[in-house]
Amino acid sequence: MRELVWRKEECQRFYQEHEGRFFYQRLVEFMASGPLRAYILAHKDAIQLWRTLMGPTKVFRARHVAPDSIRGSFGLTDTRNTTHGSDSVASASREIAAFFPGFSEQRWYEEEEPRWRRGPVLYSPEGGIHYAAGTGGPGPA
Repeated sequence: MRELVWRKEECQRFYQEHEGRFFYQRLVEFMASGPLRAYILAHKDAIQLWRTLMGPTKVFRARHVAPDSIRGSFGLTDTRNTTHGSDSVASASREIAAFFPGFSEQRWYEEEEPRWRRGPVLYSPEGGIHYAAGTGGPGPA
């Protein structure tokens, strides 16, 4: 997880694939209007699970089809729908690199991911982090 504030230029780069579309400017302005919280979710079905939790992109539809979803509960308009989620593994890789420039997917899969397969995941309120049971607590194994 990372909290950050992006300037308009960073938001424009992030959404460059939508440049020229009618909603682009509103989307960029909303994203640059305040703090962001970015997450890397680790689960074999993370993209689909997160997209289900977010609900449909269009807020009107979310309110009727998935009223308990994040967008159904908190979305304001289609460009101010409160959340973003990658739509594919390729998009996730690109977007993770944008939000977490020092993160290495390869290193995570080789060194960190195997630790999470050891058993239950616990939470440390003191450290504010999750850790795999059997690792002796938060921190490196």
